[in-house]
Amino acid sequence: MSSFQIDAKSATQEMRALFPSTPLQKNEYLSEKYSADIYLKREDLSPVRSYKIRGAFNAMRKQVFAGNNGPFVCASAGNHAQGVAFACQHYDARGRIYMPVTTPQQKIGKTKAFGRNAIEIILEGDSFDETLRSAQTYAAQHNATMLPPYDHPDVIEGQASIAVEILDQLGKCPDYIIAPVGGGGLSSGLVKYFGAKTNFRFCEPAGGRSLFGALKAGHLITLEEVDNFVDGAAVARIGDANFAALHTQPIENTLSIPEDRLCSTMIEMLNIEGIVLEPAGALSVDALKDVAPEIVGKTVVCTVSGGNFDFERLPDVKERALRFEGLKKYFILRLPQRPGALKDFLGLLGPNDDIARFEYLKKSARNYGSVLIGIESKTAAGFPPLLDRISDAGFSFQDITDDDILAQFLI
Repeated sequence: MSSFQIDAKSATQEMRALFPSTPLQKNEYLSEKYSADIYLKREDLSPVRSYKIRGAFNAMRKQVFAGNNGPFVCASAGNHAQGVAFACQHYDARGRIYMPVTTPQQKIGKTKAFGRNAIEIILEGDSFDETLRSAQTYAAQHNATMLPPYDHPDVIEGQASIAVEILDQLGKCPDYIIAPVGGGGLSSGLVKYFGAKTNFRFCEPAGGRSLFGALKAGHLITLEEVDNFVDGAAVARIGDANFAALHTQPIENTLSIPEDRLCSTMIEMLNIEGIVLEPAGALSVDALKDVAPEIVGKTVVCTVSGGNFDFERLPDVKERALRFEGLKKYFILRLPQRPGALKDFLGLLGPNDDIARFEYLKKSARNYGSVLIGIESKTAAGFPPLLDRISDAGFSFQDITDDDILAQFLI
């Protein structure tokens, strides 16, 4: 057993004073769907509803043991903040927590609840990387102790406690472990603990593939743009210590997860299994779609990294899921400015088609008016015949469902 494995096991035992092991549950629905033994490591059931409590606690534990009682500083889009807040309350230590101004209110509120009077929350920066720089600047200027969200040996060691628990609970090494990647704390902890004993598949949101970019370049890179929808994994640059642990991983094992498809998985898990997942927490489950052929008959562990979902985002998640599944489309329709034209158009709809949005964009033209129309159908197969009927009736239209620029302004 390596020194890292020994330290990770020790850290796991220390955590039992704070919370019990999170469940490793075989999911019958997913197992049947993919013809494999699919287990979910339910980090969404930790005290702060994510695995980030592990690294935060372990890093703070070592500082307190060395005689440093803070103040502690961190930057986080939400989950690491809650872990630090929980640890500050546990150790009665002062904490200053920086969060992006775009952080969901649900995560801000939970962080306050966990930290109570032990912490101060500062909302600064439009992205995580801007927030991180602000936190680092404050820590340097005020001689405070920075607790990084992922780029630190003690944080990586703490996240590796998941690996310790998986082995204890499963009784063997799984054939596959699927894990989300943001800054790399969880994935590097798993790799350092398991080594080459299992097959890894790492999943990143399509709009934030910092690990893939670094592996492709052969060195660390900073992404120019990041889609913040998967806020728990939207990181422009993977951590130095994390990439050092991951740089030998085959690039083909790093999967790109489309954000809209991810929404479909979130809705599926909520409706069928009753499991509430935040976008980053659903990455590993969604990745099963990409590895389905190779995992048949295998034992697979999906690390469900978090369940801090703000239900105010649910309408947006449902919308993106419907569009991805082809059940909802948006069009700009040229509607003739004559009596009965709208009635004629509505008569073309089938029994499974519903109008979900209808808005005049321009009706001052003499002969035609521009209409934004959203249509939902019970099956994606219903759209081709509907569009044929619309065309045959002489109506002119433009499908803008997948036009990101127009959708940004109109939908």
